Amino acid sequence: MKRAVALIDGEHYPPVVRFALDQLAWDYEVVAAAFLGGSEKIDAVDGLGGYGLPLVTGVDAEQTLRTALARYAPDVVVDLSDEPVLSSADRFVLASIALEHGVAYRGADFAFEPPAAVGAGLATPATPVLTVIGTGKRVGKTAVSADIARRLKAAGRQIVVLAMGRGGPDEPELILGEEVALTTADLLALARQGKHASSDNYEDAVMSRVTTVGCRRCGGGIAGATFYSNVREGAALADSLGKELLIAEGSGSAIPPIAFDAAVLVIGAGRGVTYVRDYFGPYRLAQADLVVIAAAEPPTATADDVAAICSAIRECRPELPVLVTGFRPRPIESVAGRRVFFATTAPPAAVPLLAEHLATEHGCQVVATSAHLSDRARLREDMAAHAGEYDLLLTELKAAAIDVVAAAGEEAGVSTVLCDNVPVPLDGADLGEHVACVADLAIARGLAREGA
Repeated sequence: MKRAVALIDGEHYPPVVRFALDQLAWDYEVVAAAFLGGSEKIDAVDGLGGYGLPLVTGVDAEQTLRTALARYAPDVVVDLSDEPVLSSADRFVLASIALEHGVAYRGADFAFEPPAAVGAGLATPATPVLTVIGTGKRVGKTAVSADIARRLKAAGRQIVVLAMGRGGPDEPELILGEEVALTTADLLALARQGKHASSDNYEDAVMSRVTTVGCRRCGGGIAGATFYSNVREGAALADSLGKELLIAEGSGSAIPPIAFDAAVLVIGAGRGVTYVRDYFGPYRLAQADLVVIAAAEPPTATADDVAAICSAIRECRPELPVLVTGFRPRPIESVAGRRVFFATTAPPAAVPLLAEHLATEHGCQVVATSAHLSDRARLREDMAAHAGEYDLLLTELKAAAIDVVAAAGEEAGVSTVLCDNVPVPLDGADLGEHVACVADLAIARGLAREGA
């Protein structure tokens, strides 16, 4: 029988709470109750001796729950409290704390399970694991992961990247990126085989030239679990390669179902502070060893937006290293002197900044752009509207980059060059130093784990 800690309050009469605890005991071994506050139906907190269980109290609900978890090591927290003691927002905070400790959190009409309890559980490779997770889709997580991979490869680290995506392969797919340089033509051939040739594992292999394992997943919970994936099989394949470090890349806000030794959390600045402070933002922060705030500049985010995010992080994890970054496009081939149509998933307001960078730093003339790389119909309209104006297509390797942009270019006799997104520090921090530190941390923890 699973061990449970019950959350109770003084807005319920004690006899009613005892009734509920007796009912709960049919399903769980109830080892303690955590009193969260409220006084309407009790005389004083000092008189809380009538519940028939060890009682945990504290200065606030968060401290009380942490004390109960540390003292009694339950399998599940059962929430018997209610408004006004706990609001819905309060419950997300407490659920984050429970999940952080690997403990389920359940209430009258909801249940949150720690990732290890979902599906077949977590993959546990022997190789040290650094995971890169995000607060949502299109926050720059793959670009950050690819940059980390490039930096570690340049430093001589032996790495493999495992990427899961909503368009991933039916069987884990190994690409020896150090040995095989995938071209646009190769990716077109893969697309014609029915594969999603813009999936994250192809982006990692093409942009970083590292070994990758591609996986698929479907569904995502608000705490980051996936409904179905083949990541366990992919992790076994990656683990068999004998690398020094496995970089496990999340998908959207979904967290790879792999036990990891260190984590980088990528926060999209344009999404606002709520993705950090509310819901399961604190849970994601609790897992992180490094935070990268991405696209943290106008027009995507204001200085006040970034300051609010940084403040929320400090409130939750004051010791956590935080990097503030923007993205700059970098073609993987020369585009100097060419008339370019540039396709991107960036917000429309950010496209002029990117186009200016391409013209200034890479010497091309950006004659047309589209921010509709993830909207195939509108992307085709944009390309058709500017047909004949450009002699080169330049695209990020995402969404419809291959099956629309490159395919249309091949049909029209116009070459397609792929474009990387490179994170650049906006706060003067040394990105390479932080990447090295978090990789060293993952490797040290992984070796200690295996040696234990």
